[in-house]
Amino acid sequence: MEVDKVVHLPRLSRVAVCGGTHGNELSGVYLVRELLKVEKKVKEKEEEEAEPVSVLMVLSNPRAMQQCRRYVDTDLNRCFTHATLNGPISDMVPYEVIRSRELNAMLGPKGSPEAVDLVCDLHNTTADMGLCLIAYSDCDWICMHIFRHLQRQMPDIPMRYIHFDVSNKESYSLDSVGKHGFAMEIGPQPHGVVRSNIYTAMKFGVQHMLDWVHFFNSGTIFEGGFVDVFTMVRHIDYPRDSETQNITAAIHPQLQDRDFCLLHPGDPLFQTFSGETLRYKGNTPLYPFFINECAYYEKGIALSLARKRRVMIPAIRVQTEQEQQANQQGFASEEE
Repeated sequence: MEVDKVVHLPRLSRVAVCGGTHGNELSGVYLVRELLKVEKKVKEKEEEEAEPVSVLMVLSNPRAMQQCRRYVDTDLNRCFTHATLNGPISDMVPYEVIRSRELNAMLGPKGSPEAVDLVCDLHNTTADMGLCLIAYSDCDWICMHIFRHLQRQMPDIPMRYIHFDVSNKESYSLDSVGKHGFAMEIGPQPHGVVRSNIYTAMKFGVQHMLDWVHFFNSGTIFEGGFVDVFTMVRHIDYPRDSETQNITAAIHPQLQDRDFCLLHPGDPLFQTFSGETLRYKGNTPLYPFFINECAYYEKGIALSLARKRRVMIPAIRVQTEQEQQANQQGFASEEE
């Protein structure tokens, strides 16, 4: 990549902000509800702009929200793979699978030119992770520039960019439906609870994200630079009884609430219920995150481990109308 080269990218005309994908992660639920209240004022303001951005506010899993549960039948945020979205439908299909297809029709279809330009899906974690953007790409310059913008605008909040190295076909979460997308994950916050400081951080994060989209669409050139990317390597389960499969240990006190602090081979990992310390047996130091996440007990995940590397991102700006037309003509020629 040439350091001084400016990459020209299509404008972001349609943005979706989604909350309640997990019905008991309440910052996103209450924030989207609040944004829906002021949506009329936002639309009036947008109508005054020459090229408005269409911002769609979505409450993703209304049934789970009503019951203040993560999901009703199955985890909605695992229902957006190509296979799930395109598989057969029967009377026995879980509610969340039906809902994923409704959301795919609303925001997608996934992988198509008609999909919304950017999806920001709002989540809470019980882990002490600060504010994280979680994405399937470590070279999506839109998502990574938004992350850098949030870092600059919110310097007092710990912030990381997490990369799940999964193909588009196998990507499973709601944010994968858009041309660009990420989950905004903020914690710690207990599920079924809303904390003012966590809610406020999410609110500012969404505001700054939307501001960045307006700046980008207006022609602002964003300079290149570096982003530290945490790429997920693997998950670690709790120690379990071989017969009952009940867990036999908890996260070690020296590791609890130390998300993204480097875990070295031999460091304390678990403490058994009888008091024994179990140590990390990996060969290389890695960064733990989602430590003791409440919702992951059922998934057999005590924590996830990531490697960190520094990624250079180029300067970007929005394409001009002439560039967009030239690209569209190029795509048409390729299809012919």
